[in-house]
Amino acid sequence: MATTASGPPTRDQIQKRLRRAEGQLRGVQRMLDEGASCDDVLVQLAAVTAAVDQVGLHLIGERLRQCQQTDGTLCAAGLEEGLATLLRHTRLSR
Repeated sequence: MATTASGPPTRDQIQKRLRRAEGQLRGVQRMLDEGASCDDVLVQLAAVTAAVDQVGLHLIGERLRQCQQTDGTLCAAGLEEGLATLLRHTRLSR
């Protein structure tokens, strides 16, 4: 997912990316209805998965960046929560 010149993607850019992934998923459904080849469908499914994963990783990164900007014990707890979320996300995306 591209970042803006001033930093990470905005919420609007994230929403746009999710809408694009939603359109790709509808395209996969159409491909199935039309009897597209298994390989073609799997390529499109991989594209949808990658798009959604990028959004998830961005959101986790934002959580970790917010923790980095905070001092004290809350930051340590927030970092641990963010890392746990990252590990769960990476296991789910395999």
